[in-house]
This record gives sequence, C-alpha cells and structure tokens, in this order.
Amino acid sequence: MKSSTAPLPPLQSVKVLDQLRERIRYLHYSIRTEDAYVYWVRAFIRFHGLKHPATMGVVEVEAFLSWLANTRKVAASTHKQALSALLFFFGKVLGVDLPWMQEIGRPRTKTHLPVVLSPDEVARILCVLKGEHRLFAQLLYGTGMRINEGLQLRVKDVDFELSTIIVREGKGGKDRAVMLPQRLVTALREQLARARMLWSADQEAGLGGVAMPDALDRKYPRAGTSWNWFWMFPQDTHSVDPRSGVMRRHHMYDQTFQRAFKRALSLTGIAKPATPHSLRHSFATTLLQGGYDIRTVQELLGHADVATTMIYTHVLKVGGRGVHSPMDSLPEV
Repeated sequence: MKSSTAPLPPLQSVKVLDQLRERIRYLHYSIRTEDAYVYWVRAFIRFHGLKHPATMGVVEVEAFLSWLANTRKVAASTHKQALSALLFFFGKVLGVDLPWMQEIGRPRTKTHLPVVLSPDEVARILCVLKGEHRLFAQLLYGTGMRINEGLQLRVKDVDFELSTIIVREGKGGKDRAVMLPQRLVTALREQLARARMLWSADQEAGLGGVAMPDALDRKYPRAGTSWNWFWMFPQDTHSVDPRSGVMRRHHMYDQTFQRAFKRALSLTGIAKPATPHSLRHSFATTLLQGGYDIRTVQELLGHADVATTMIYTHVLKVGGRGVHSPMDSLPEV
C-alpha cells in the first residue's frame, strides 16, 4: 500500500464516485474497502438530495452521521466505517482540509469477549464439514489466520520443508510466518494436486492468470499465469475481475465457506454464536491455555498491539482457569 502522505497525482475521472474509485485503486486499497467507501459516499450524497459534495461541509457530514446513529441505529463499527469513508473522500479526492471532522462525535464501541470454541466443539464442526471446506477450517484453527489471509494463500506461501506458512499482506499490510500443522501436510499436498489440475486447465484454455497484488502485474506481466502465484484454494469456476474486466479464476469465495461453516454449526447443535473467525479466537485461547507466552501468540496472530491479544486472557479467567464460584464451596445439603 502506498504511503497516504505522499503527493497524489491529479485525478483523470470526471464523476466524483469514479474519482473515489480511482484514488482508492491508486493507493492499493482492497476491493472490499472500495465497495464500502463508494457505498457510504453515495449514501451521503443521496441523503443530501444529490448536492455536489464539494459544496458541503461539517454541517452536512454531522447531519448524515447523526442520522446513521439515531435513526438507522447502526452499530458503532458501521458508523466508524462511514466516517472513515467520508474522511478519505474529502481528504484524498476533494483535497479538503478536515480538522473539523476529527472532532465529530463517534458512538462508543462496546467491548465483547470473543466467541471461543472448545477443542471438542471444533472437532464436532470439522466432522460435519467436507472436502476443501473442512481442510480450510482445519487450517484456520491450526494457524490462527484470518479467513481472508487463508483464502489469499498462494502456492509459494506454503513451505513444506520448513513447516512454515507465510501470510502476505496481512492486516496492516504486514507479512508474518505461522506454523504449518504437521497433521495437515498430506491433505495440503492433495489440495495442491487438485489446484494444479485447475491451473493446467487454465493454461490450456489460455485464460488470464490470477489477480496479482499491487503493481506486480505491470512489473511482471507473466507472473499471474505462473504456478507459484496460483491460489492454494482456487474457486471451481471463473469470474470477471471487477477491476480489470479480465475473465480469470478467483480464490474460494468467503461467502461459500461462511455458509458451509454456519450449516455445520447448526448441525452440531452448538448454541454459541460462532463464526469462522471463532476458529482464530480458539487458536489463540488454546495456545495460552497450553502455556505459550502472550508475545508469541501476538506475533502468530499478527496483532500490532499486545493489548489486542490480551482480550484472550480475559476469556481464560472464566471458569476453571479463573476464580471459583463460592457456590462450589458450599457443603452439600
């Protein structure tokens, strides 16, 4: 990701939303961020009757954000995302100085303990999942990767010799190394063989290579068609890249895995509001229960601040790892 403090080139697009997309892509923000920012800026413009945003300022922004909080009653995280979109739009697209936007009130974010699954519950979910979905869930639980980090793994990122997986461009744009679970070596090699078949079929069909990060596609035009850059978990079908318009193979869709996980959770009868991200929470909690120090867990999770990792110590204080209830000390009556 390019530095946000570097001078920005003049915009070539005419329409404001196209200018927003142009700036986001220049700074190498993800497609998800692009979609979210365009959504909120469009909503802001429509809220004010299609007025041009260059004619609006603090009053209009505060009115829109107040409407989101008080009328729409959006979550604090959603409100924060809308504010971030407007900050980016006014600052990076319109070039407006925004000291006043930093003072806008924000809803207080509630602190929730993460949903953690016990090893037995994880095993029950894995027994229901099938095929690639099962292997992918095993990998998330065995490495602590975020779902998008796992989906974006390339063939070259899995080092069987060193028993290491390299997570590229994780949250905050940082790379990190995690362990390769030995129990998954055989299954991952079989997954590579399946991926190789899809890669070979794409080569024979002359289809465009996989999407490449940042400007590597321009620097190494053929890299996207190489085996090393192919997805570890490729999608069975092809789709049009929303940015380049090229027909290519994407990695497994996160929605597909999320639905499979939700079905598995329902079939097991586990009542916890777990999501695929709960596998990451469970990974961290299990390591801490096993005696690993907090700094080691922080590095494996890719947290910039150890305070983020400390939330799992609060989970450990519940039940047998923490204070015992006085009820358990009463004599039987």
